Amino acid sequence: MNKEINVTEAANLRKNEANVTFLDVREDSEVSICRIEGALHIPMGQIPERVEALPKEGKLVIFCHHGMRSMNVLQYLEARGFTNAINMSGGIHAWSLEVDTDMARY
Repeated sequence: MNKEINVTEAANLRKNEANVTFLDVREDSEVSICRIEGALHIPMGQIPERVEALPKEGKLVIFCHHGMRSMNVLQYLEARGFTNAINMSGGIHAWSLEVDTDMARY
């Protein structure tokens, strides 16, 4: 499976596939500015203690602000046996520019 997708591909996955989880690894203060409705929110620093809460079935689309933290989380999860994790390149910033242009930006 491709380990990175752009925001348009992620939006299409969300729309067309039933078993997709979006994982927001940004901090609480960032999520208070803007968020993708329905995304599971676990800040990057809490992933190790909450890894058991993450689905290993279906696709797990990970995102942050621009895509660097989510790539780190992807690598962490892959090392722990997750084969379903995908990084959303460009993060929520790209999402706000290309998918949901009404979304607040920071």
